[in-house]
This record gives sequence, structure tokens and C-alpha cells, in this order.
Amino acid sequence: MKAILQVKNVSRIFSDGTKALDDVSFEINEGDFAVIAGSNGSGKTVLMTLIAGLDSLTQGQIDVQEGYDAGLVFQDADSQILGMSPWEDVLFGAKHSGLKKEDAQSVTEQALRETGLLEKKDLNARTLSGGEKRRLAVAGILAVNRKLIIFDEPFANLDWPGVKQVLSIMQKLKDEKKTVIVLTHEIEKVLAMSNRFIILDKGKIQFDGNAEEGLKLPLEEYGIKNPLNSYQSLKDLLWS
Repeated sequence: MKAILQVKNVSRIFSDGTKALDDVSFEINEGDFAVIAGSNGSGKTVLMTLIAGLDSLTQGQIDVQEGYDAGLVFQDADSQILGMSPWEDVLFGAKHSGLKKEDAQSVTEQALRETGLLEKKDLNARTLSGGEKRRLAVAGILAVNRKLIIFDEPFANLDWPGVKQVLSIMQKLKDEKKTVIVLTHEIEKVLAMSNRFIILDKGKIQFDGNAEEGLKLPLEEYGIKNPLNSYQSLKDLLWS
């Protein structure tokens, strides 16, 4: 398997002394569907911004294979909307990637079709549901031919229908052999899709392996609720 992303001994220390990442190392192979789990403050979002080149690391090295620049789906999907309509939004990125007008329109149509948004292409993009806005972000990534797609807390502020919409597009990306990284603490929603499970806690990698082995760990110690805990009565639904 070909490693398309190599994170080597990466640390990120902010000016106030906060160490967001501490000697983090891992590789992502082409076609991986990796879940990187951790509680809020574990360093997940900082890691994403470093991989995408939106921030500078303090030490270490991040190597992305040529042709595998990351496409990001932010937790705040509204922040990624640049066009008035889904069509304008996706077309904006396609045109600015250097495509000619006809080619940009073609990839825009295809990306909206793949994400199930073609019939809503002329609607006000701001009025889409939360799940649809995340699918719109994916459409924009597909239109500029990104092969590595990173989701940051993709289920935040979504109702169940929205969660299902996001999961459906993730499954499609997996089926198409795209390389996907999902940063989340809600592992029960997506872990079954993964072939890689990485646990990040207080800026350090605590586990890197498969989901079956990872679920045997005391996940609560890392601020993650183990989804295998059984619910058999109303009382069991109380998280304590």
C-alpha cells in the first residue's frame, strides 16, 4: 500500500505555551478510511489544519504525496459556503482551480449529482439543511479533484436525518476508494466504516490500529464514550 500522508514527530505549541500536539506520528495509506477520535481539546482540529497547510507546525514534518492535497469539510459548514446557490458555490472553486468555463461547468454538474444536490442547485445555499451543507462542501472538494478528504466533527449540530445524509456521502466516498479521514468523538456513528482507528488524547497518539482492538480499550479515559456499552433500560441511558 502507498502512504499518501506521513505525519512525523509533529508538535504544535502556541505562543501562550499550550502544547496542542506532542510528537504525533502516523501514516495514512491510499484508500484508507481512518477515524481519528478524541474529546474536545485533544488536538484533532489543530492536526487537520496542519495537514491542510493552514497552520505552521512547531516541530516535525508532514509529507503529502503529490496529487493528494487535502480537501476539508469543516465543523461549521456555513463558513465554507461562498456562492449564493449550490451551483455557484461549487462552480466558484472549479473555475479558480484553473479549469476552462465548459470544463468547470461539467465538473460542477457531476459533483452536485454525485452528492445528491443537483436538483437543489439553484436554491439559496444558506437554506440547505446541515447535512446538505456538508454534502455541498464535499461537492466542492470533488469538483477540484481532491483525493484526500478530511471531515472535522461532521455530525456536530445535526439531527438524525442530517447524520444519515453525511454517512451516505461518506459511504459513497469509501466505495469510490477515496482516502477519508474523520475527526470525531462520536465514533458510534462511523467507526464501522473504518479500517483505521486512531485515538488522540491531550495532543498525543494513544492508539493506532483497527476498530476491533481499539474498542477493547478504556475509551472513557480518553474522553470517548464506548459505543459497545449496552442500553437495556431507561436508567442505562443516563451518562454518568
